[in-house]
Amino acid sequence: MQRAQEKSPWLWIPSLYFAQGIPYVAVMVLSVIMYKDYGTSNTDIALYTSWFYLPWVIKPLWSPLVAMFRSQRFWIVSLQLLIGPALALVAVSTRLAHFFPLTLAMFWLIAFSSATHDIAADGFYMLGLQEHQQAAFVGVRSTFYRLAMISGQGGLVYLAGRLSESTGDKSLAWSVVFYLLAALFIGLSLYHRWVLPKPAGDRFGVCHGPIVKDFCASFRAFFKKKDIVVILGFLLLFRLGEAQLLKLATPFLLDPLEKGGLGLSMSAVGLVYGSVGVLALTLGGLLGGYVISRHGLKRCLWLMVLAVHVPDLVFVYLASALPTDVVVVAAFLAIEQFGYGFGFCAYLMFMIMVADGAHKTAHYAICTGFMALGMMLPGMVSGWIQQQLGYPHFFIWVCIATVPGFAMAALVKIDPAFGKLHGRAQGVKIAL
Repeated sequence: MQRAQEKSPWLWIPSLYFAQGIPYVAVMVLSVIMYKDYGTSNTDIALYTSWFYLPWVIKPLWSPLVAMFRSQRFWIVSLQLLIGPALALVAVSTRLAHFFPLTLAMFWLIAFSSATHDIAADGFYMLGLQEHQQAAFVGVRSTFYRLAMISGQGGLVYLAGRLSESTGDKSLAWSVVFYLLAALFIGLSLYHRWVLPKPAGDRFGVCHGPIVKDFCASFRAFFKKKDIVVILGFLLLFRLGEAQLLKLATPFLLDPLEKGGLGLSMSAVGLVYGSVGVLALTLGGLLGGYVISRHGLKRCLWLMVLAVHVPDLVFVYLASALPTDVVVVAAFLAIEQFGYGFGFCAYLMFMIMVADGAHKTAHYAICTGFMALGMMLPGMVSGWIQQQLGYPHFFIWVCIATVPGFAMAALVKIDPAFGKLHGRAQGVKIAL
């Protein structure tokens, strides 16, 4: 571990977790807004972009292979170098006639690279730091991941909107955004090749036969857990409504009034949803973590379930009243996002509780896979449902779709002491 301590963690942890957040935002958020700007239907947007969750769904299946074949450091540097040109190809494709299938292919490549990068980065975090440093820097990694969310969902969307408005060329606007991201990732790859430490434990090929046996054993142990059906039901259904709302939130904000949307400009969406909304989400998450640490997950569960689902009514109001004041829209979105951030802490802590045991890391990865599956499947059909119902009735349907989440919350069993002080989620990246 000597070599790992030669360079300060401040030199690489902020940039590493900023780099972890940006591709996720590009695939899950920028793609939706770009396709909407190009006039793609909500049905196609929701269906095709929901498939981007798949790499995160199946990530646990190939996570052991990362350590088997190359070092975590190698994967980080190489994948960033791969993501950079892939983003540049998205920029090139935005100006071509067949941009939709071409950009979909590039986003798929970025999604798989990003999911693998997550595996390597989180593994490297544990290898490159001593235990007390891991605890000390958990807030730093979370903060810079959030800054990536604000930069992408807020700053880049605002930039695309302003460029499109000033030049009248949306293709040029999106090309500039993705070229900037491409340059950023090529630069990050070169920077991390120089700055990342070389921990003694970051070696590949140290396990061959045993790793396959352990891998299979961890999967068997997970599905033999007590009340596994209820556990899976909670993981898959807790965000059934939110998964559908999330895919159509930005199209609703961008669609003109005659189509039932709010008719906001892209730059306005970048400000009210990408910046104000993400900030409210972050503050809600911080408060949620504090409340659980004081009172435990069991005592807080129903408060947090309500906090996630009840604010969905905000979109019912917005779709019915169609307010034109951006400040009013921002205020309502901040309420919804704050509630979501606050309540989602219960979901994260539930996954930590389920994962606790002999195969903690593997079981948490499996939980996150089911979490992504619970977002992917409802999201795929959400665009079609919205186009059949219209925005007001669609958001009412979203509220109805929260009922299974309430039902599963009533069935889960939680130790009253879990979550208090010792149950804090140290080192867990919030993946919203």
